[in-house]
Amino acid sequence: MIQLNGIEVRFGDFTALKNINIHVKEGQFYTFLGPSGCGKTTTLRTITGFIEPAAGTVKVKGKDITHLPVEKRNIGMVFQNYALFPTMSVYENIAFGLRVKKVNKTEMDQRVKEMAAKVDLTEQQLARKVAELSGGQQQRVAIARALVNNPEIICLDEPLSNLDAKLRVQLREELKEMQAKFGITTVYVTHDQEEALTLSDCIAVFNKGFIEQIGTPNEIYSQSKTEFVCNFIGDINRLSPSTVSQIAAQTGRQFNPEASTYVRLERIHVNSTRDEGRAIFQGKVTGNEYFGLYIKYQLEFEGQTLKCIDKNDGRQYLRKGDTVEISIDPSDLMVY
Repeated sequence: MIQLNGIEVRFGDFTALKNINIHVKEGQFYTFLGPSGCGKTTTLRTITGFIEPAAGTVKVKGKDITHLPVEKRNIGMVFQNYALFPTMSVYENIAFGLRVKKVNKTEMDQRVKEMAAKVDLTEQQLARKVAELSGGQQQRVAIARALVNNPEIICLDEPLSNLDAKLRVQLREELKEMQAKFGITTVYVTHDQEEALTLSDCIAVFNKGFIEQIGTPNEIYSQSKTEFVCNFIGDINRLSPSTVSQIAAQTGRQFNPEASTYVRLERIHVNSTRDEGRAIFQGKVTGNEYFGLYIKYQLEFEGQTLKCIDKNDGRQYLRKGDTVEISIDPSDLMVY
């Protein structure tokens, strides 16, 4: 559906993107993930036509659109601040693109009302000024405005970043449902790892103008290809050379103690049934955080501090100072 081949973007002497190659399949929810300034929004703006690359091509359905003007690309765009017209009504905001295209009044009215219903905006809300709506409702208006022109692709640039945490989670679920309902190819930009993991079919992790890894959420999380991805996605523990040596000695597996070695929090087991093949350590609880569904413990053993997550099944609640048995499966280690 969308193919970026060898994309390079420069701003003066600064190269913002270097050799970006991406293939977004039709109907896919594809996320660009990375820290601020890594090139994800620049890549999105290259797809939509707001930025023209210094090298490389942008193709949609095999057609080269690299130098095609924004308005001729048939791509819907939802900006971080929604870019709505605050003095206009919700109806006028959604209808804006149709007016520009000179769609007749009857068809325009039908399309606006149908789209409003699809994103759960009522007829009463259509008559209100955008400034009177909540952040979540404004986001729905921005999505409706982007979709009412029947684009082949919709691009969303950090659309949830201005909302509070609870509303973000709620709208994240709605976004995924909406995308599945419309079946539209979606390119999504975010710096939020949890958002990327829960929403995406495929993720491209950006760092300093490069793509570090492309894969499914599970591949990005469980099989991180680079040390950057491993550290950026979720919480993680780095093991000391001494602990790595002991895991190797206990399990007979070969590890280089001087390599960067990591293990995810949920892969550290506390007071669990002994499993052949795991390395066993004696440790102490030095802190805990209660989250309801799970408990995050801080453990001390072999002269280092690690974090682990234990599912809250109501049977085990460890307190500061408790002695525990810690087990680690060598196949859960990520080594760089």
